[in-house]
Amino acid sequence: MDGGASSLGPLRAIDDYVARLFAAEDPPLRDALRASHEAGLPSINISPTEGRLIGVLIALAGARRVLEIGTLGGYSAIWIARALPPGGTLVTIEIDPDRAEVARRNLERAGLAGRVQVVVGPALEVLAPITSEGRSDAPFDAAFIDAGRPTYPELLEECLRLVRPGGLILADNVIRAGGVIDPHDADTAAVARFNAALAADPRVEAILVPLVRDGIDGIAIARVLA
Repeated sequence: MDGGASSLGPLRAIDDYVARLFAAEDPPLRDALRASHEAGLPSINISPTEGRLIGVLIALAGARRVLEIGTLGGYSAIWIARALPPGGTLVTIEIDPDRAEVARRNLERAGLAGRVQVVVGPALEVLAPITSEGRSDAPFDAAFIDAGRPTYPELLEECLRLVRPGGLILADNVIRAGGVIDPHDADTAAVARFNAALAADPRVEAILVPLVRDGIDGIAIARVLA
């Protein structure tokens, strides 16, 4: 990433400040990270600040049925599930069975196993059989995309099919240290196509919000229009 690590110092300090005030991790969140590390999972989970942001957005949308694509160790699922009202449900899809099992244990320790369903398989294959009679009857109120960068454009179409009007579509890693400006790898090129499609799609109103933690990245936030 251009600019060097020193240029991120003040931004990281600001993120730490925001996290301390608004997104302090409690034991279940810290335990989920520890268990994921001990299981050999990569340290690519969302930051506490992003977790709080996603939770607030889901609560503001009044979401009761949420789809997550990319479970990893369940850290983000904890943030999402906690934002749901009583009776709310999260369906989270993970392609790797071992990671899914780590997530299930983390969610159980967090007391959230009853409201989260962990589904194993490639997201596009899992989502394909899910149908709705029309967009007003779409099965989800919100979706969070955080896996399968090469399939981001296809996942956007699936989420537009499955999220009701007025609902939210969120996606992580949409800045990629600025790489989306001039992509040089397949993953980043796919994310850039996702961003362009999101910006041009008349079915949504959307924005990208830059975030800083270990580098510069960002989250896409889109409201599905009627």
